[in-house]
Amino acid sequence: MPIRPATADAISDAAETLRTGGLVAFPTETVYGLGADATNARAVAGIFAAKGRPLFNPLIAHVADVGDASRYAILDHRAEALAAAFWPGALTLVLRKTPHCPIADLTTAGLDTVAIRVPSHPVAQALIRAAGVPLAAPSANRSGHVSPTTAAHVEADLADTVAIILDDGPSAVGIESTVVDLSGPTPVLLRAGGVMSEAIETVLGVPLVRTIGDTERPSSPGQLASHYAPRATVRLGATTAEPGEALLAFGPASPNHDGPSVNLSFTGDTIEAAANLFAALRRLDAEGVSTIAAMPIPDEGLGEAINDRLRRAAVR
Repeated sequence: MPIRPATADAISDAAETLRTGGLVAFPTETVYGLGADATNARAVAGIFAAKGRPLFNPLIAHVADVGDASRYAILDHRAEALAAAFWPGALTLVLRKTPHCPIADLTTAGLDTVAIRVPSHPVAQALIRAAGVPLAAPSANRSGHVSPTTAAHVEADLADTVAIILDDGPSAVGIESTVVDLSGPTPVLLRAGGVMSEAIETVLGVPLVRTIGDTERPSSPGQLASHYAPRATVRLGATTAEPGEALLAFGPASPNHDGPSVNLSFTGDTIEAAANLFAALRRLDAEGVSTIAAMPIPDEGLGEAINDRLRRAAVR
């Protein structure tokens, strides 16, 4: 499973791999994705096999632009407004499928809705356009594990299950997309993520209903109760780290600790913290500790998304 710099030749080879039913890992602005042709059920089945992912857990279809999105999903005035404000970008919309939508039922877990995103990363954009198909692309890691923000993270998790890993350096956002369900009359926040919920509410002019959804049969990725989990237990709300623990710190007032420690942001910047979160969890987990003590993070801005990931990482 070679890691290849994301040159034009590598993107062309990756696109051919996708068209012929293979799997490709590629960078997005959020995290690295594990891509397959979203219209090819056999190819999508390869994603589930590689990740060890439950088959009832739907996948996001990544497309190049709003025009492509409208081929697969019905965009009402709310979706059009959010697309104009945040696409390309770290926002996924759950929408009703168009009649005769060609996206495979396995991609949507048999639901009558589809999760659609237009990524902004230039490599992701180039790959989607070169492949000429929508890409089903969850995070490129084993299901439930910490999400990957570098090509090396992908290689560590997926071994020889992927034909090509396109490498374009660390993910800029570092946390998955925000997911908003517009399939009903009330907009619902299914997953906090890279676009702040306050900004979405400003565009919509109404508050988002917040729900974790049905964790037994989710309507979008990232809703399983236990998710984004390192091997170590995560202890939330820590003000100190005990001997033998690792410390996931935040802000300028982190406690002294002799053991492994990573500060997500010394300045208390939640944007910086989000970008560093998954790499920090992987680094601390590699220390072999049994527990990671995570300091409190304000539940504002991207802190909402960070706390969502930490809560799910703490579930055992």
